[in-house]
Formats: sequence, C-alpha cells, structure tokens
Amino acid sequence: MIALIQRVTEASVSSAGETLGAIGPGLLALVAVERGDGEAEARRLAEKVSSYRVFADAAGKMNLSLKGTGGALLAVPQFTLAADTDSGLRPGFSRAALPEDGKRLFAKFLETSAESISVVRAGSFGADMQVRLVNDGPVTFWLQVAASRTS
Repeated sequence: MIALIQRVTEASVSSAGETLGAIGPGLLALVAVERGDGEAEARRLAEKVSSYRVFADAAGKMNLSLKGTGGALLAVPQFTLAADTDSGLRPGFSRAALPEDGKRLFAKFLETSAESISVVRAGSFGADMQVRLVNDGPVTFWLQVAASRTS
C-alpha cells in the first residue's frame, strides 16, 4: 500500500459540490492499494502514517507524529498512485488492486487510523473528488509498505 502524506494547516475533499471531509492542522494522506495487499498492509500503513514524525518539536526539529500532536487525518483513496509509469506516455493500472479489494482495505486503513487518531475524515472510494489543501512547509512524503509474499 502507498500513502502520499502532506502536512497541512487545513484540507478538504468534496464530490458533486458536497464536502465529504475537512480538517484543520494535520495530515492529508492520498492512499492507494496495490494488488497483493491485505489487511496486514492496511494496518501497517495506518500505523506508519499516524506515527511518522513530520511535526516540529519545541526545537523546530521534525520529532512529533500525528498521534503526538493530536492533529487530524484526512484520507483520500487514490488508485492512480499505484500506476505503472515505467514505459510509454500513458499510465497503466495493472498494479492497482481490484476495486472491491481497494475499497475493503481503504476501510481497514481508516478503521486502524481511528484507533490512535481522534479526528479521521475521508473521501469516498470510487468518487470523482476535488481536494483542497494548504501544505505546511511544504512537507510531503511517500510512504509504502510492501505485501509480504512467500515463495
């Protein structure tokens, strides 16, 4: 699974003119599920996002996590992060999970996130959405957890 996280002062996601979720200070996470991912990857990615230290401490160092600051999480499903861009000029999506798997694992990501973050908001899986954000820093990181495969 993949999360592109951005530290924000505020962010929102809407669809068809309706706000689906909005937060103040915290993280915006664009989340993609790849083929082969399971519940273990969804839990690990949620734990990594909530624990990743991207917020400044009193000395101005990135030493605090979303859990440590009490910030909010806005998670937006975005299968295009799993695109194959290795060749040609058009992305392929064979690496992305099937929609039913993506929806289920995005829900598991949200459920796990809510165990340690008090404010979790989300976009709608499969919807055409508009995302607005004020990136703080700017601070943006690509996080990825690989599915454990056995040979």
